[in-house]
Amino acid sequence: MTEQTQPLRIDIVSDVVCPWCIVGYSQLKQALETTGTAHEIHWHPFELNPEMGPEGQNLGEHITEKYGSTREQSLASRAQLTNLGAGLGFDFNFTDEMRMHNTFNAHQLIHWANLQGLGNALEQALFSAHFTHQRDLSDVDVLVEIAGEAGLDKAEAKAVLEKQRYAEEVRKIESFWVQQGIRGVPAIVFDGKHLVTGAQGTENYTSILKQLTGAPA
Repeated sequence: MTEQTQPLRIDIVSDVVCPWCIVGYSQLKQALETTGTAHEIHWHPFELNPEMGPEGQNLGEHITEKYGSTREQSLASRAQLTNLGAGLGFDFNFTDEMRMHNTFNAHQLIHWANLQGLGNALEQALFSAHFTHQRDLSDVDVLVEIAGEAGLDKAEAKAVLEKQRYAEEVRKIESFWVQQGIRGVPAIVFDGKHLVTGAQGTENYTSILKQLTGAPA
């Protein structure tokens, strides 16, 4: 194995209402910092609930309906995620009033932000908006505000959504990843060929990065 000579390409297929996506990314980020790995991250869209209407659904009801979880199981999962997030510098703020939302418009904005080199900033802002502040990611005005907070032009963000400028492109990208066999997220592809699914933990990501870059174990 030769040592890394160029930034490691990392493709992350994700949805901004997926708690394990921000956990997995935060673990990966720690591993990248620990190993000093030169890298470039590319975010790709995946919708957990593509058929969900604009009104969204209560999170607890959604988890019970989709996964069959009891309230006790749901509360235990929330506690686990909250503890994991705290250790990674991310604040989960689950409440009984929290809602799940359709994220297609959010993914269009991320695609647009990627073109300007601000995709990662917007992705992180959307994770925080949903999980920390319970903002409605299906609301155009809310998305425009978040885009502005991430350093993007608000007027242009509003135009992107009103004209659905990248709708077709985002659908094509979503379809591509489904065709690659992606059925759940996070799905992380290293160097265009090594797929790792789920939040694997900082130590595992560190080991993976060292193997791929030829860094000392």
